[in-house]
Amino acid sequence: MRILLVSQMYPGPSDPDLGVFVAQLENALRERGHEIERAVLDSRSGGKRRYATLSVRTLRAARRFRPDVVYAHFLVPSGLTAALASRAPLVVTAHGRDVRNVGTIPGIATITRRTVARAAAVIAVSDYLRRELEAKVPEARGKTEVIDSGVDLDRFRVEPAPPDGPRFVCIGALSERKNVIRLAEAFERLGEGTLTFVGAGPLRGRLEGRRDVELAGSVPHDEVPARIAAAHVVCQPSLLEPFGQSVLEAMACGRSVMATRVGGPPEFVPADAGVLVDPLDVDALVDALRAAAALPCPNPAARAAAERHDVREQARRVEQVLERAAAESR
Repeated sequence: MRILLVSQMYPGPSDPDLGVFVAQLENALRERGHEIERAVLDSRSGGKRRYATLSVRTLRAARRFRPDVVYAHFLVPSGLTAALASRAPLVVTAHGRDVRNVGTIPGIATITRRTVARAAAVIAVSDYLRRELEAKVPEARGKTEVIDSGVDLDRFRVEPAPPDGPRFVCIGALSERKNVIRLAEAFERLGEGTLTFVGAGPLRGRLEGRRDVELAGSVPHDEVPARIAAAHVVCQPSLLEPFGQSVLEAMACGRSVMATRVGGPPEFVPADAGVLVDPLDVDALVDALRAAAALPCPNPAARAAAERHDVREQARRVEQVLERAAAESR
């Protein structure tokens, strides 16, 4: 197929970690023999004006490339932009924030409903997200399929355990939603090991100066597997996690996880691969850190669970959705 890929997040020279999950799925689709043209934003800079840039790029690409199908990541603005730029059948993946914005930002509900109504099919990265989307946007009912972004099992591979520990790592923004302050408090109460935060964000100041806590800042995505390998347990006790990409990548590296039970992680983290926890309960976070550290490292059960989400298999499933959309249009 000739696929026009539209995304407001894509890795670029200044932001190599931006939308890596989009690029890895694109590469897997290319490996399956499809011709793909991109209309993307590969930088966080530019504010809201950059969405006008995305619209221009999408319109030009659609006219030049004449796709069989348009595949957009995020309902708004990418999905809306794709819907307006081409008459080709549209498939759009919802990732989380695009669904949460419905009902919280004025006007988003209306344009999201129009985008979903225009789409031949919608993909949600978790069943949790599918249920939320269908509750907020009735037009999504009956046309939404659950396919997560998958994990590159060659890049995220099993490495030996670090020599001492327990070592914990949390990968993601230092934000309220990622629940980093409660995690740090739980680690302090645990009273052993080290905790590394990999990421940047507004709560960094509240994490500085804590004993045995390292703030590594943002790192290129290519360094993430090594950061995971340097830990025994990867922590993601977010207040809400629509899917949990970092959790899946950690499991692919054979690492046990401590993850929120709110959102996507309960759908793919079995009991022998990690511990699911109430993110608001600091006592439970302490117990979860202790229990996760007691699991094997490397953890074969974690790797086995992650292998069911190989990005190549997820690309095959996305391919089926795209092919159906193109065939129905013809």
